[in-house]
Amino acid sequence: MTFNGLWATKTDDAISVALARLEDDQLMDGDVTVAVDYSTVNYKDGLAVTGKGAIIRKFPLIPGIDFAGTVESSRNPGFKPGDRVVLNGFELSMTHHGGYAQRARVPAEWLVKLPDSISAKDAMAIGTAGYTAMLSVLALEHGGITPDRGPVLVTGASGGVGSISVALLSKLGYRVIASTGRVQEADYLKRLGAAEIIDRASLSEPGAPIAKPKWAGAIDSCGGHTLANVLAQTDYRGTVTACGLADSMELPGSMAPFILRNVTLAGIDSVNAPQSVRSVAWTRLATDLDLGKLETTVQEIGLAEVPQVAAAILEGKVRGRTLVDVNR
Repeated sequence: MTFNGLWATKTDDAISVALARLEDDQLMDGDVTVAVDYSTVNYKDGLAVTGKGAIIRKFPLIPGIDFAGTVESSRNPGFKPGDRVVLNGFELSMTHHGGYAQRARVPAEWLVKLPDSISAKDAMAIGTAGYTAMLSVLALEHGGITPDRGPVLVTGASGGVGSISVALLSKLGYRVIASTGRVQEADYLKRLGAAEIIDRASLSEPGAPIAKPKWAGAIDSCGGHTLANVLAQTDYRGTVTACGLADSMELPGSMAPFILRNVTLAGIDSVNAPQSVRSVAWTRLATDLDLGKLETTVQEIGLAEVPQVAAAILEGKVRGRTLVDVNR
């Protein structure tokens, strides 16, 4: 059987990604074969497709760090034909073919069955960004950050993780402060549930090692000086989740928030989280995310448009979520 997919190749130091007609025997090892319906474009996909990050480690490869679709065949008793499934992370787009194709073959332990209320399209509108946002909310809850503790800051709020974090936290009753470099997106963020908008410039420059507390917790997708300043302004026994590095991989901060205010910095790993944790996150997404709000964050493209959007997401020009219809 043949199918369409994006095919990434490397010549010298240059990566080329193009739409190709592929054969089933080009799929990799796995005990479950999936007819893919949708994928999405995340920041990590931008790094992979443009070659600006060392994401793809094996060539040629189908990029795409996530997908949703329907099981066609399975050698694993945990899955059967017709099951609706989602996959985020693991080795997709690194050493294993990813979601930018109409078919995928993967290990069963990487898959999660979708809750009945979430369609394949919804799952990729949520995508790795939304799944990461939910992992961050779970970490805040684990740290004891309840709505009555005070406001929660979301940095990179106009991006995929940020947009869904705002929507999730708002529905759960938190007062959300949204930080963005695109102040023209204020109305969009308020529709998602943000109570206050602040300019990311107020957090992105070097700041004091500890400052007046402004929030009980935060979800940060930026890193760098932004994360250092977020920590410095977090209240006593607050929790900050770190799930991205849009600004920097560095953390040029101080120990002061940790030893003077007992602040917790919780790392969020969406790539290798075990199946049990993924199932909890997707179950919570089915109940805690307003899918109506999510619709306002989504644009839809076809496979051939992925390289262009991948470049734009690295330039901070993409708002919310980009859904990829692999059959378009």
